[in-house]
Amino acid sequence: MAGSVVVVGGTSGIGLRMAQAYAARGRDVVITGRDGGRAAAVAESVEGSVDGIGLDLAEPAEIGDRLRKVESVGMLVLAAIERDKNSVREYDVERALRLVTLKLVGYTECVHALVSRLTETASILIFGGLAMMRPYEGSTTVSTVNGGVVGLVHTLAVELAPVRVNGLHPAIVGDSPEWNEKPDAMLDGLRSRTPTGHLVTMDDVAAAGMFLLENPSVNGVNLAVDGGWLLL
Repeated sequence: MAGSVVVVGGTSGIGLRMAQAYAARGRDVVITGRDGGRAAAVAESVEGSVDGIGLDLAEPAEIGDRLRKVESVGMLVLAAIERDKNSVREYDVERALRLVTLKLVGYTECVHALVSRLTETASILIFGGLAMMRPYEGSTTVSTVNGGVVGLVHTLAVELAPVRVNGLHPAIVGDSPEWNEKPDAMLDGLRSRTPTGHLVTMDDVAAAGMFLLENPSVNGVNLAVDGGWLLL
């Protein structure tokens, strides 16, 4: 049995791209978002067999109940993100706790809630980001939790074997909702620091994620998708 493709954070951005791609292949797909009504509406808009579930990763005690209707799981994508600008000099504890809970505790609780329903050939993909390697102003919490994703990938790959677990760490995604309307001067500067001469796209990241999910011999990998950005 192939099992469903479950995309946590699948109502927009890269998570949605991956959900659309697997639905187009005829897979049963489940997407989640914080707002249950919006998740259902987005699921309805995707051609194929797609269900939508309301789920807030920052409320981990509720995750198991929210996912109770999900049956067999062949692929689990943990793609939900939340932007946070925080610095150690002006530290907002409440915002920091929310992001740490969402990204590390919430992600892990999703795996815990679904582990008994993973197929024998299941795979898990966890999204991090390259702020862990190249911090920026206000990235104190973001850089920390993305570093935590690396450790989470490693421990889950060992604990859940033979289920495969990999991490995906995109650089700046130029056509994402976060970046596609930034000033041209800013984007041109970022392109000039990228050896490929262009910024990563959502399709690039989605394709890399699908490779990690599908290749049966790739396990415990934390893959940077950055066009060589970290080299300069």
